[in-house]
Amino acid sequence: MSQNDAFRALDRQECLRLLTKVPVGRVVYTRHALPAVLPLNFSLDTDASVLLCTSPDSDLVRAVDGVVVAFEADEFDAAGRSGWSVVVTGRATVVTDPDEHERLSQAGPVSWMPPRDAVFVRIESEMVTGRELRGPHGAR
Repeated sequence: MSQNDAFRALDRQECLRLLTKVPVGRVVYTRHALPAVLPLNFSLDTDASVLLCTSPDSDLVRAVDGVVVAFEADEFDAAGRSGWSVVVTGRATVVTDPDEHERLSQAGPVSWMPPRDAVFVRIESEMVTGRELRGPHGAR
């Protein structure tokens, strides 16, 4: 296997399918004019938007509403030297519609640190990219 055979770009549908297999990703945003990365559990909505649930006091809520951010999730097998990584880039918005908030309270992500008054953040999947690396023996 040549080195190029081990690397494969993933299409949008494959990326979205892989995102449903992992519970945690990282949102990349700007805080105080500097890059910031925050790991969070997440889910995908029916329109392929990434959904986050956090506290209304979170710095994230103030920093990302109406701003383009990146969200990355991955899965790796260090021993097999294989894995995948997916990045979703798009505008983040705080969900303010009461009906949408209620729907997400029932069907959206549940924070691992449940906030008293949950705030949902939606990241539109405007650009979805991914790549896969297969180990020397084609492991996935």
